[in-house]
Amino acid sequence: MTPKWFSRRRSDEYERDPIPLIVALDGFLSAGSSSVLAAEQLRTPDGEVVHEFDLDSFYDYRARRPPITFRRDHYVDYVEPVLQITRHVDRSGKPYLLLAGPEPDFGWESFVAETIDVITELGVPLTVALGGIPMGVPHTRPPLLTMHGTRPELVDRQNFWNAEVTVPSSAQSLLEYRMREHKLDAIGYVVHVPHYLTQVEYPTAALALLEAVALRLDLDLDLEDLRARQPDSIHEIEQQISDQDGEQVLAGLEEQYDIFSRGAAESLLADDASLPTGDELASQLEQFLARQRKDDQG
Repeated sequence: MTPKWFSRRRSDEYERDPIPLIVALDGFLSAGSSSVLAAEQLRTPDGEVVHEFDLDSFYDYRARRPPITFRRDHYVDYVEPVLQITRHVDRSGKPYLLLAGPEPDFGWESFVAETIDVITELGVPLTVALGGIPMGVPHTRPPLLTMHGTRPELVDRQNFWNAEVTVPSSAQSLLEYRMREHKLDAIGYVVHVPHYLTQVEYPTAALALLEAVALRLDLDLDLEDLRARQPDSIHEIEQQISDQDGEQVLAGLEEQYDIFSRGAAESLLADDASLPTGDELASQLEQFLARQRKDDQG
């Protein structure tokens, strides 16, 4: 497969000065909009398009209809979905690549093969994937991260959750799986998002991801906008939980988190009998989520 190059920068320039690639897709691994918010912060105004995918063969337009505005008697402002690899620099001038956009709905193997072609062509030394998954954790505690990689030596932090579990795959996880087969270095950080906040923007989760990638790649990222949004987000969450009498559920999650963080449990699913179930939590906070979605639509 021949990649489509949109940049005037020659690929051998990247090979002389290898640049890491950060992957943050909008899709299955974007609970709390964590990867989407992270990608927004990683994009810079002077970003340079290095590679653009032909999204027509990957995107389900009927499932995720792009917005378009009808103005009086004609259509304007069509928001065209794009999936690109772009080049940016941090505040110190250090470069990095960013693969961001909608997760492919179709053609995963073609997308992965094309991405690996680009990674190989550019001599990318390390690919870092960012994502978020819903878990039974409270928003009142520091977010937990699970790390993974194509080689054990690349995993430089201990995971608190050591269970083995079969989960639905994603284009992002398939990319890492195939990169391992190609003996290419890749790691990933997945933040655990309170599952009652899965469908709303949760800046705290995005911050945890960005702080992890900044530390690993030694990047000086501007995170002030996300930090400034945190207090209002937390205040709104706590207000809605209070309005919907969700304090008891939250207390149960806090207790489980504290036990887990002390090493008294091997899994977030330990001692299920003493914890509220996902259905119970969803029931008690259903109005909270519905109200948040209504506010977003407004």
